[in-house]
Amino acid sequence: MEFDINRYFPDSTQVAGDAGRATFEEKRPLYLAASKHFLTHYREEIKARHREGASGRDVVKDITTMTDTLIRKLFSSITRDLGGNRHGRGQLTLVAVGGYGRGELNPYSDIDLMFLYSGSDPQRVEDIAQKLLYFLWDMRLDVGYSVRTVNDCVEMARSDLTVKTALLDARFLRGSHLLFKDFQKVMLTQVLSKGSDTFIKEKLAEVHKRREKYGSTVYTLEPNIKESEGGLRDLHSAMWVAKIKFKIDEPQELIIKGVVTEEDLALYHASLDYLWRLRNELHYLAGRKNDQLTFVAQTQLAQFLDYRDNGKVLAVEEFMRDYYLHAARVEHFSSMLISKCVWREEGASRLLGYFTRRPVGEGFYVLKGELIIPDEAVVEKDPTRLMKIFEYAQKHGVSLNIKVKGLIRRSLDLVNDKFRRNRDVNTSFFNILRSDKGVPETLKLMHHLEFLNRFIPEFERIFCKVQHDLYHIYTVDTHSLFCVEELFLLWKGEHRDELPLLTQLVQEVDKRELLFLGVLLHDMGKGEGGGHAEKGAAMVPTIARRMGLSKEDSERLEFLVGTHLLFAHIAQRRDLHDEKMIIQFARQMGKSENLKMLYLLTYADIKGVGPDVWTEWKALLMQELYEKAFQVLERGDFRFEASSERVKKVKRCVVELLENDYPPLVVKEELKAITTRHLLANPPAVIAEHVRILLSLEEQTMVIRVDHDMERNYSTFTICTLDVPGLFAKITGVMAANGMNILGAQIHTSRNGKALDVLQVNSPQGFVITDESRWKKAEDDMLRVLTGKINVGTLVEKRQRPTLLADRPKPRFPSRVEIDNDVSEDYTVIDVYTHDKVGLLYRITSSLTDMGLYIGVSKISTKVDQVADVFYVKDIFGHKVTSPEKLEEIKGRLLAAIDE
Repeated sequence: MEFDINRYFPDSTQVAGDAGRATFEEKRPLYLAASKHFLTHYREEIKARHREGASGRDVVKDITTMTDTLIRKLFSSITRDLGGNRHGRGQLTLVAVGGYGRGELNPYSDIDLMFLYSGSDPQRVEDIAQKLLYFLWDMRLDVGYSVRTVNDCVEMARSDLTVKTALLDARFLRGSHLLFKDFQKVMLTQVLSKGSDTFIKEKLAEVHKRREKYGSTVYTLEPNIKESEGGLRDLHSAMWVAKIKFKIDEPQELIIKGVVTEEDLALYHASLDYLWRLRNELHYLAGRKNDQLTFVAQTQLAQFLDYRDNGKVLAVEEFMRDYYLHAARVEHFSSMLISKCVWREEGASRLLGYFTRRPVGEGFYVLKGELIIPDEAVVEKDPTRLMKIFEYAQKHGVSLNIKVKGLIRRSLDLVNDKFRRNRDVNTSFFNILRSDKGVPETLKLMHHLEFLNRFIPEFERIFCKVQHDLYHIYTVDTHSLFCVEELFLLWKGEHRDELPLLTQLVQEVDKRELLFLGVLLHDMGKGEGGGHAEKGAAMVPTIARRMGLSKEDSERLEFLVGTHLLFAHIAQRRDLHDEKMIIQFARQMGKSENLKMLYLLTYADIKGVGPDVWTEWKALLMQELYEKAFQVLERGDFRFEASSERVKKVKRCVVELLENDYPPLVVKEELKAITTRHLLANPPAVIAEHVRILLSLEEQTMVIRVDHDMERNYSTFTICTLDVPGLFAKITGVMAANGMNILGAQIHTSRNGKALDVLQVNSPQGFVITDESRWKKAEDDMLRVLTGKINVGTLVEKRQRPTLLADRPKPRFPSRVEIDNDVSEDYTVIDVYTHDKVGLLYRITSSLTDMGLYIGVSKISTKVDQVADVFYVKDIFGHKVTSPEKLEEIKGRLLAAIDE
């Protein structure tokens, strides 16, 4: 693309003063206007070319050339207008550094300039720099600058890694060629040739730090296209290290020096081109510098690149899958090039220890902490060695040499059906899974080299598969690998103090390798669309036959994959005090080993979603479900006779606990009014405390207790009052009006008309509310509502949503209401799925009350971007709701209430 700047800039005769020659100040407004017109015209042309399909490379080149043209013109004009002797003009050079120096400008990239001068006439240099910079700033360009001598560059490059890196990409723009050549020569002899090992180490540390900040995997769901793993900075870092190590100016020289192949370099250039095209569009969409592939940006980019929804797969998911494939290639290229820079040939004088080549079998050797294969033909002769490479590296605690990684990638076509069915291969694979070290790391390495996809083709269906929501922060395959890692850490005893039961169970599992395989494969059905658990389970028998699993192991694996959603669903959304439901669940488990493994898989699945998804509250619910179901499996079904005996035993214990405070007859009378469900749902000590509260009600309107549990991050809010229609709706309304988040609720109504409701509550941010004034206000509001002094709806309406975080676009899912009449013997169960909003729980509960429904139990569950609330209800006669017309009315009224 040609950039004609002269037609925009006036010549000196157009602005001549009285003396026949215009001064710089007279020309300045015309220069500025000309520059703005030039930029506006060509920016639009370049943008149009981009939107018409120009490559990332072409657009970046055009933006860089346009910027060069403008800056060179301004620099020449300023230096000419300011005059000075010819000798003085030769002592200043304008240099592009950093990304601009590399010629990699995107639409709103920073422009980094260096005014390189000889050291003489600093006042003139400063004057020129100031005038040029003010021009550029007036045009709203993001310009960074420095004014340095050659000695300054040397000194700063030695002490500052960022400066040294920026100067690696220095490019001449205007001024003295001789001065620039002096600069290059000095940099080469005094900076680049010295301390190259130190520079490489510092760069590697910088890469590690960057990955800690932006994510240590390619597969984060909202990657930063520049800084995340597999982004532009990976390519830059690799090339900087190569420049220092091999003393090159251009990437092409790496082929001449035998460091990379032509195919490698083609991949490098293609990757830059792809990432630049995405980055260009990100900048144009935002109208500013932007590198974050947010959910919204992903959808826009998918549309821009002409992806289309295709049956089971959304356009945005297909685009992101392609992005991750590109990012994985970038990471592989960068790692390969950096490894070649770091690697040292074996020294002839090194004879022992770390530097000695040690044979470990199969034609494999360990050298300097890496597994190497001197004769690569051993793999082609016996392809089973491909799996043994991973087993031996894990066994000896070493990494794979870059050449071995390349060998694996080149040999993937050897992983065919015969390979997958080979007994030695599968024995080796299960040895890896049952090892006491490096299980997650080995599986991640297999995945990274795409070997895992070949060995388990079903897993390839979720390779780079995006879950386009705010709940999961990794792709499906990466999530599965993180789940294995979480379970392995549990097995190693990392969470022994806070999760003693889970730690004990994972160490008791009979076949740990089968559990890890179940965790690895649990989401593989997501590659097939909806109903992923069932679809995944259907794939298991084929996989099990290939791997030579026994019938029992195959069935267990199928069970784990097919039911992996069930445990969390029951624990978080069903009444764990419903004995019939617990019995049904326990029967579904069949064997205690199934229950144990499913509990562990569920833990791993939740932990593998993201850092804060597993909470104390979920841990409590999961453990309760496990213990109750395990009890059923060990003892047989709950028997009603045993339950009756249990009730009598609980009552006896409560009377004994309270005998020093209340007459036994008074306690027995109160216990007679308490429901069987209430008595069986709590240990005697808790029931005793409840009886204290019930007895203390007497003539009071209400009794309230608040107990903080700092370890579990919630408070238990207990309220006792006389039962009135819509009581729970009033309680939830007061909580909402006071900005309190209800995690769970247990509703108990005695036969004598007293209601005792227990709520687990914390702040919307997940913290314990310890401010006593907030609790006092909630108590005052509760009293005013219960005594009819204020309507609870008025309180809720006054509550404003707190602006705690910047608004973030969220994928919208339609609200839905599901009704189940089978899961509970006594209640109709209503599941409500929707997006969280202030007063939502109040609106739901008040709607149920308005329809004449009694809420017996409620379960509250809030995920990152969605809530799932469950209500066990009866009609005014104490029966389930069975009328189809009434059930439809409930659905309609609730959906209307939600969307108010």
